[in-house]
Amino acid sequence: MTTANTDELLTVPEVMARLKLGRSTVYDLIRSRRLASITVGRARRVPVDAVRNFITYKIEEAA
Repeated sequence: MTTANTDELLTVPEVMARLKLGRSTVYDLIRSRRLASITVGRARRVPVDAVRNFITYKIEEAA
């Protein structure tokens, strides 16, 4: 059984706020598959874990 936190899906504006990035940059990350996402109907959603993984990757890359 998973926790509610790992199942949380974020909207693009929520990802923008968390990463402090613009809309185009977030969509570029999604398009280039550096940020995982899913489509629900016509809506794009990003799992909270994908944002965490992206941040971890960028920290490790910078080290």
